[in-house]
Amino acid sequence: MNGKSEKDKLSSTYRILLGAYGEPQCFLKHQDGFQLLVMAVLSAQCTDAKVNAAAPAIFAKYPDAASLAAAKFAEFSRMIRPLGLYRAKAKNLIATSRILVGDFGGEVPDSMEDLVRLPGIGRKTANVILGHVFGKPGFPVDTHVGRIMRRMGFAREKDSPEKIESFVNANLPEEHWSDFSLLLISHGRAVCKAGRPRCESCIIRGLCRTGSAQISSEATRH
Repeated sequence: MNGKSEKDKLSSTYRILLGAYGEPQCFLKHQDGFQLLVMAVLSAQCTDAKVNAAAPAIFAKYPDAASLAAAKFAEFSRMIRPLGLYRAKAKNLIATSRILVGDFGGEVPDSMEDLVRLPGIGRKTANVILGHVFGKPGFPVDTHVGRIMRRMGFAREKDSPEKIESFVNANLPEEHWSDFSLLLISHGRAVCKAGRPRCESCIIRGLCRTGSAQISSEATRH
């Protein structure tokens, strides 16, 4: 595909998904940047629904970076144990909170460079925070996003999340980046699932390399 056709295909994918799913909202129900940071770390290998359900009790006890920085590891890790990977998550979040208090006055920083310095925060989570807290353009690439981008032919199997992010940044207007990521996640959960994609009912099937191959195969059989 040439550059222009990639842009057109990407824009069409965005418009179709927006029409189907509507204006997306952050899946993690947060009140401020600190809450979103904590919830994003807790959501690793855990559903957003479980994190949303656990959040009120967590933030009642640890409402800000200062309180979590002073948390006892055993107590905090026990509280988040149902969310999985609790030891690593507790260690990273307590360490991150101490850095926030010591280096940023207890506030979540607003730059990619500062965010990825924090324990447990990679580019995906940093882009989520930048987009939903600070309104800064970013394209978070999670497993759903990466899977759909590869199936559609926008990325190869071995392409890194960073390469996929760079591709979207170069081919889609920046005001759409954050929403496009959320729309792809919604589509990945509902239709383009990891095990067997529901290509037969996919609204972007005609734009998708995998879906188009299935269409051709069906036409040949008939």
